Parts: sequence; structure tokens; C-alpha cells
Amino acid sequence: MKITDNNEFEMIAKQIRKDIIEEVYNGKSGHPGGALSVADILTALYFNIMNIDPTNPCNENRDRLVLSKGHASAALYAVLAEKGYFSREELLSFRNIDSNLQGHPDMNKVKGVDMSAGSLGQGLSVANGMAIAGKLDKKDYRVYAILGDGEIEEGQIWEAAMSSSHYKLDNLCVIVDNNNLQIDGEISEVMSPYPIDKKFESFGFKTLVIDGHNFDEIINAFEIAKQTKGMPTAIIAKTVKGKGISYMENKAGWHGKAPNEEEYKLAIEELI
Repeated sequence: MKITDNNEFEMIAKQIRKDIIEEVYNGKSGHPGGALSVADILTALYFNIMNIDPTNPCNENRDRLVLSKGHASAALYAVLAEKGYFSREELLSFRNIDSNLQGHPDMNKVKGVDMSAGSLGQGLSVANGMAIAGKLDKKDYRVYAILGDGEIEEGQIWEAAMSSSHYKLDNLCVIVDNNNLQIDGEISEVMSPYPIDKKFESFGFKTLVIDGHNFDEIINAFEIAKQTKGMPTAIIAKTVKGKGISYMENKAGWHGKAPNEEEYKLAIEELI
């Protein structure tokens, strides 16, 4: 069922943020900052934009999602559980040694995961392969690739971007989670990729810059991407790292650590 009401989007996104906190707290490790910043984008994709069916997760005609910034796996697991790919209870096993829900998603262990993530920078290359396969097989599925803004400091991203444009992959949509922070601080200070939109434009992409927490802007951007022909699309989503948790917002220190009990309780209170 496709959701179109912003209030419903907000309710789902809030639940996903609660689940992210539950996962990272119970796993005693993880990456809450970048998972929280991408929660609204994933909500829009899975509950409005993507052609998917949790009862048939391997349907060859389904749309694909590549979470290239795989350390934000808690967000992907939360949205998959909310969509019905597996039970929410399984989220509490996040990052446990015998859990299917590893720190980086494993497509061989989790229904609904289309790419096993690991080292940063590889996702766009994989997404290109999926999109090219769709063209060759004359399928009309679309491929969505979520990249971190720190991740695009990787050279492989730009080699892949050149390939995306060369093969005119209009069935490919890149989303850059532009929260401006990576593990070492502001991306502009570590290794600035700005202006991100102009860089993708120079590589032959249709580029859009949006508020990554505004559902109207998110949905509209994906609709424009669907209508764009002859070139791939890159959506630069301006987001807030740690979005929704006051003490995590815009704090690089919350890139990769779990809250303690007091912080966990405060986070859940803020999301009620």
C-alpha cells in the first residue's frame, strides 16, 4: 500500500528512528548518526516510491536499493522490519555474533537486502551493474543508491559516476545523504567534495538539491528522477546527522557509538 499522507510518513519515520535507537543500544555498538539522517529518505522510498513486495523479496522485476553507506544498516533493517520483511523483534539482535543483522547488511542473510555492503565507495559500481542488467534484460525496474557525503571522497565513486553517465542509466537514481559530517568531523574540512551537485552535474547527471527531511521535496525529487530520460539522476539531500535526537544532532561524535542507558531513555522519550 502506497502512503501519500505526510502525517503517516512522519509516524513511520519516528518509529524507524525508535527502532534505530533500540538496535544500537541493544547491540552496544553501531552508527546512529548517519542512520537517523537517512531515515526519512528510506521511509519515502519503501512506503511510496519503490516497487517492492515483502512477500516476494526476490521478484526479478522489483526496484533495487543499494545502501552504499552500509554502516547505516540500522536504518535499513528498521525500515525492512516496518515494511514486513521480518519481525521487529529480530531488530534486538542487531550486531550480535549469531545475528543475521550484521553491522553491514548481508544480502545472503536478510530478506530485502539487495547488496552486501562493506568498504565504502563500492555501492555506485554495484548499482550501475544492476541498472545495466535491467537495460539489457529490458526490465523497467529502477535502482536507488544511497551514498554518504563523506563516502564520495572515495575515487571509485567518480569512476562509477562516469560509467553511469556513459551508459545513460536513466533507471538509476543516486541519493547523497549530505549531513556534512563524517567520523573525523565536517566533510568540508576532511576532504571537501563541495559543490556536490555541480560535480555530479559535470559527470552527466540530472541533479536536484532538496531538504532530506521534507517529505514533499523528497517525493517530488524521486518523481522527477523517474521522468528524467537519457541520463542518471543525483539527489543531494541536505540532512542533519542524528536527526530527531537533540543531543545527537550535528554531532560528529555520534557517528559510530551506542548510547548508554541514560542516553537511551532520553532518546526514546524524545521520540514518543
